[in-house]
Amino acid sequence: MGNRATGDRLSARLSPGLLACAAAVVLCAPFTPMLFMGEEWGAATPWQYFTDHQDPELADAVRRGRRREFAAHGWAEADIPDPQDPATRLRSCLDWTEPDREPHRALLDWHRRLIALRRAEPALTDPAWSCAPLATGPDCFGFRRGPLRIVVNPHDRPAEARLEPSPAQVVTAWRPVEPPGPDGTLRLPPETAVVLRTQPS
Repeated sequence: MGNRATGDRLSARLSPGLLACAAAVVLCAPFTPMLFMGEEWGAATPWQYFTDHQDPELADAVRRGRRREFAAHGWAEADIPDPQDPATRLRSCLDWTEPDREPHRALLDWHRRLIALRRAEPALTDPAWSCAPLATGPDCFGFRRGPLRIVVNPHDRPAEARLEPSPAQVVTAWRPVEPPGPDGTLRLPPETAVVLRTQPS
């Protein structure tokens, strides 16, 4: 989420599966996670810059300034919402019926599971930079957080990750995932993230 020209969210560009992958990275990484309102359910509403300046000269200066700024970066000035238009603010209001509908409901549940896991697992709140990358192969990526392994397949096709051969259990996954085999092979459905717990051999 940022000060984008038209206020489009990540959900305007990514599928629910990729949003779930992004959530796993954010909520399992070593830094303090920050979620923008509605991100936890993949809100479809934009977040557009809006103002309520009473001074007409200031209002016009802000309007013209934003349009010039983003035109310099390749956007058409006509596509930049007028920050003084009440409709700009109204478009940015969350739709509170979304969390009760798919795919928003599933994304909200996924965020809740990851947040609960973060609260329950000391390794996920350890402020030390102990996030070691996993060598998973060309199709997936992952990292270690204490005894946990976070593995992501961002592709629109199934993929295999090669982990160190050791017993592991699936703690949570966006889509159903079987534990890795004895040789460390983990098979992941498309656009899926999984959190695994390694067990002592």
